[in-house]
Amino acid sequence: MNEERVAMISGASRGIGAALAEELATKGWRLSLGMRQPIMPAWADPDRVHVFAYDAVNADASASWTEETLSAFGRIDAIVANAGIIVAKNVIEADDADLDDLLEVNVKAPRRLAKSAWKALATSGRGRVIIVASLSGKRVKSANSGLYAVSKFAAVALAHAIRHTGFDLGIRATAICPGFVATDMARGLTSKADSEMTDPRDLARVIAMLIDLPNEASVAEFAINCQLEESF
Repeated sequence: MNEERVAMISGASRGIGAALAEELATKGWRLSLGMRQPIMPAWADPDRVHVFAYDAVNADASASWTEETLSAFGRIDAIVANAGIIVAKNVIEADDADLDDLLEVNVKAPRRLAKSAWKALATSGRGRVIIVASLSGKRVKSANSGLYAVSKFAAVALAHAIRHTGFDLGIRATAICPGFVATDMARGLTSKADSEMTDPRDLARVIAMLIDLPNEASVAEFAINCQLEESF
């Protein structure tokens, strides 16, 4: 069955998305990769990997991408909403446009993607929706992460809402909540060396495990951290 399953991954050109794509490819998944600049990865088999010019702020992109994926592979078994942005401002200095940008990419785009793929996910019988959120969706770590946290709290809630909506259809949704991951985004926020942060390849292994679990082993949230915190 692994050889037949199809996953859509947004933000697949680098970081977590790129690591996950390569991990799933090794496990026999066929892949549709959403990228701002669609470039076929060097490791990819073009017969099993499809690339699409996906821009999360384009309200029509999810429907077009889903249509192309179904045309290429005939089914969708998992979507991973990984594309995300950060605006490092506190909630007082930020303006409405900053919050709008965060909600558009981090919340509205994943919802649109799930909605577009919903029928195919239900047809699968074991559809999987992964929302790559953040530990900032579980706690507010600092003032300057506060605005970002507002969007990621909403992303975590979105995963729960999708889980409730799709449970009887065999759809399972999980909010992935990492701390610092060794990606370009994290490097702009911390002085930690890559070796002190979670490796994207380890997070990819976690996500691959979660989407492979049976319907009877639903995981609503998965928190992972590179450093000691009181709760995470």
